[in-house]
Amino acid sequence: MIPYFQWTHIQLGPLTLQVWGLFVALGILVGLWIAARRADKQGLDKGIVYDAGTWIMLGAFLGARILHIVGYEFSTYLADPMEVFRVWHGGFSSVGGFIGAVLVGVWYLRRKHVDVYKYADVMIFGLPIGLAIGRIGCFFIHDHPGTASDFVLAVQQPDGTSQHDHGLYLSINGFLLAGLFWWLSRKKRPLGTYIAVFLTWYGAMRFFLDFYRTVDATYLGLTPAQYVSLVMFIAGAWLSVSLLRGSKRDKVS
Repeated sequence: MIPYFQWTHIQLGPLTLQVWGLFVALGILVGLWIAARRADKQGLDKGIVYDAGTWIMLGAFLGARILHIVGYEFSTYLADPMEVFRVWHGGFSSVGGFIGAVLVGVWYLRRKHVDVYKYADVMIFGLPIGLAIGRIGCFFIHDHPGTASDFVLAVQQPDGTSQHDHGLYLSINGFLLAGLFWWLSRKKRPLGTYIAVFLTWYGAMRFFLDFYRTVDATYLGLTPAQYVSLVMFIAGAWLSVSLLRGSKRDKVS
């Protein structure tokens, strides 16, 4: 069991830093840096990666907020519409962020008249480590409690019970996926490999892990994130089959 501790903010004189936001920001910076390095290695414009990353962050922010409002706490926001703008109270869905990021990212890359597929495969390479670091912040503030458990990674609560911690599991998942990406990058792989692997892996893991969350809204027994995860998994599986059949013959190191 992991002993309970909580770290919510850092006080620097009159300045208060929120731990969750700090780790999310750090994850974004590290993920973009890794993606930019890979773009440079592939002969792509790393400046476009950084610029796209800025727009993608905005799209992810809006997508995460919208899905949370509509899918998780619609009645709360309907009762107090101004709560929509009180983002400091929290309320973001990571899978909603994926949707927003994809829509804005494709729009931006098309606007720059570059190969969307190549840049997407490069940018997604840095995503797992970014998610892993960001989710550390979720673990520190314990904002995703899970069901009761005596699992070795369960967190002991102040009342003596122990629970799964979704933030911890998703952070570990991100580090594992980042390790798999690094291993895959040691040899040339078909273009689109990292997109396919991310969609399949993350979709499956998020679908499974959400069964151990306790405070999420459900529809026909599944959370909004699980429905999005199913779509991610199916898209990733389809792309994986296409790659195995050799429909994407370009290979990258």
